[in-house]
Amino acid sequence: MVLRTEPFILNMGPQHPSTHGVFRMRLTLDGEVVVDLEPVFGYLHRSMDKISETRTYQQIIPLTDRCLDYLASMSNNLSYVLAVEKLADIKVPERAEYLRVIMAEMMRISSHLMAVGFMLNDMGAFFTPLMYMFREREKLLDLFEMVSGQRLNYNYMRIGGVSQDVPEEFLPALKRFVQEMPHFIDEYDQLLAENEILLARSKGVGVLPADLAVNSSASGPVLRASGVKWDIRRGDPYSIYDRFAFDIPTGTAGDVYDRYRVRIQEMRESVRILEQAIAQLPGGLHRARVPYLLRPPVGEVYGRIEAPRGELGFYLVSDGSIAPYRLHVRGPSFLNLTALRDMVVGWKVADVVVILGSIDIVMGEVDR
Repeated sequence: MVLRTEPFILNMGPQHPSTHGVFRMRLTLDGEVVVDLEPVFGYLHRSMDKISETRTYQQIIPLTDRCLDYLASMSNNLSYVLAVEKLADIKVPERAEYLRVIMAEMMRISSHLMAVGFMLNDMGAFFTPLMYMFREREKLLDLFEMVSGQRLNYNYMRIGGVSQDVPEEFLPALKRFVQEMPHFIDEYDQLLAENEILLARSKGVGVLPADLAVNSSASGPVLRASGVKWDIRRGDPYSIYDRFAFDIPTGTAGDVYDRYRVRIQEMRESVRILEQAIAQLPGGLHRARVPYLLRPPVGEVYGRIEAPRGELGFYLVSDGSIAPYRLHVRGPSFLNLTALRDMVVGWKVADVVVILGSIDIVMGEVDR
């Protein structure tokens, strides 16, 4: 006997604990099975791109860590200042370059800890793995607080370098973290990698094929989990990343499990980079002399980095004044959602929560 059913529409969000912010998914369901999905954005829109065009180049820096990806605000700072330095042809001191890399890799670990922890929480692992990962993230927040005085919106990068040098207690604390972190990553692996519930909820679920990932402009762990070995730190090196040895973890199936595994392996690689950066850290200035009212020459640039969620880019147009004529942000969270419909159709409502969690979005970066 075949039951005849009528499709119905379910709104998941914009206020929903598993949408990771004010994001609305308009699901068309046949029973529990998803037959269509319409993503609805704009509930957090603050017009950051246009507001930036009324600020001086220096004044825009705080907007990047407050209005974009607030779980990786140091990375937002870095992408923006790199674009301005490219536009104005500013040379950054060696010590500042190393400090920037150190902060960016600490930020990657901190962000991935939350990505994995929240995804597991979405699967029903009620807070236990997340609390383990908060434990290590707190150590990183202590380090960020040492250099910037803040624990979320750091506002540490400056055009030409960083706002201040690290205090003398910073490097010993960072070295302890680098020594301890591999053990904790091993602990996560021991607890999770072969967990039968995790395997059942993630293996073969939400598959994103490599060709669709590329055509959707996906980037970061979402792209690499589909088997595409692309990382801007290696493919189009910026700052001093070409001086470090590290691998680019990739997946094979492009499913939820591979996205989880890629982030775990990327934390290991970030620890490797931190070890090398600490060993090579030179003395010298932490910042070049740059006018506060900077007037870059007329022109346009696009500066990008490999942020924790993927390619974060700033497109700047200068008309020679103290504020950019145009500014536009390429946010990876927004573009990684492009293929969400293809990833969830055919799966059940409970799987939608897990698939969205595996993309790891921050709505500040989606809506801006």
